[in-house]
Amino acid sequence: MRIIGIDPGTGIMGFGVIDVVKDSVKLVDAGVITTPARTPHGERLEDIFDSLTAIIASTKPDVVSIEKLFFSQNITTAMTVSEARGVALLVAQQAKLPIAEYTPQQIKQTVTGYGKADKKQVQEMVRLQLGLSEVPKPDDCADALAAAITHSLMSRLTERSQ
Repeated sequence: MRIIGIDPGTGIMGFGVIDVVKDSVKLVDAGVITTPARTPHGERLEDIFDSLTAIIASTKPDVVSIEKLFFSQNITTAMTVSEARGVALLVAQQAKLPIAEYTPQQIKQTVTGYGKADKKQVQEMVRLQLGLSEVPKPDDCADALAAAITHSLMSRLTERSQ
């Protein structure tokens, strides 16, 4: 199974593609989609759409694992990130891919064993689980890979319980 994980964002959207074979995970591709801050918002969303469409076309994932949003303070940031997340969901839907959604706490709990893990702990566990020599950077890329790893683990648990 090939999974693309997505960490939603307008300025920086992380993506990470992994292959899952039996009980092992392997990095296929990872990075970020960036949009310049002074670019009109509609153009930024279009750039995210076009870039993510191209990434999905080239990596051919079987499923999308995307982080759900949780904001407790800055409503303006929440709105723009929600719009970027909506674009990512639309790209996945147009590609006819199943979509799995996980909260940040679920991702941290699954990847590190602790639902309130910090960024460095998540990055290090992603590095270890993928057998990488260095932690994936920037944070958004590591978070996207963590979302993909979370889905790989959750889908294995579902398969075993059936």
